[in-house]
Amino acid sequence: MDLEENKDEMNVEAAAGNVVDSEEKAVVEETADVQTSTEEVVEEELQPEPERPSKRRSRGTKKQKIETTDEKPQSEWIERVVQISRVTKVVKGGKKLSFRAIVIVGNKKGQVGVGCAKASEVIIAIQKAIADGRKNLITVPIFKTTIPHPITGRSGAGSVMLRPASQGTGIIAGGAVRLVLELAGIENILAKSLGSKAPLNAANATLEALKALTPFNEVAKKRGLTMAELLN
Repeated sequence: MDLEENKDEMNVEAAAGNVVDSEEKAVVEETADVQTSTEEVVEEELQPEPERPSKRRSRGTKKQKIETTDEKPQSEWIERVVQISRVTKVVKGGKKLSFRAIVIVGNKKGQVGVGCAKASEVIIAIQKAIADGRKNLITVPIFKTTIPHPITGRSGAGSVMLRPASQGTGIIAGGAVRLVLELAGIENILAKSLGSKAPLNAANATLEALKALTPFNEVAKKRGLTMAELLN
């Protein structure tokens, strides 16, 4: 009887051990499956996402294309504002305010003009003065970066004296006279403003002096000489 009881106990223990082993195997397999699934998820997260073209870049390229297509050639004319003054006119209802602009226009290649205009706004006055300056352009005879001969110009109560200068002297002038000579393309000259110091009078006097210059070609033709004989 004792032997049979011992055999039954051993069989029960073996069965219990087999059950425990099967449960441990199932737990191990489940943990392995969980580990593999977690590894796959981590790998998917670590994989870089494909780059998508951003809308901002495309907008920027469109703007750049528009800017490149809208580029306009720069004009050779240069405008310089000499003076902007406020003008009051007495009318029946009171005083009317307006602005007067004096602008010098030139291309530094022998052409220059002075414009003067009035308007109720500063910007409009400047635009009208620029248009007036381009209508009154003159051609300046330039000889070796200076003027051919001394001359004096007058306008109203102002007068301007101009004298040719050697290479490297520069423009010895000031105010409106200097601006007119610079935009005309003259590099070496001596100038002195006499009489009225008003910018409009000085600019017009300088313009009259440059207008009255005679180039050496015309003088040589009148005298029946060549340029080499005239200049010795």
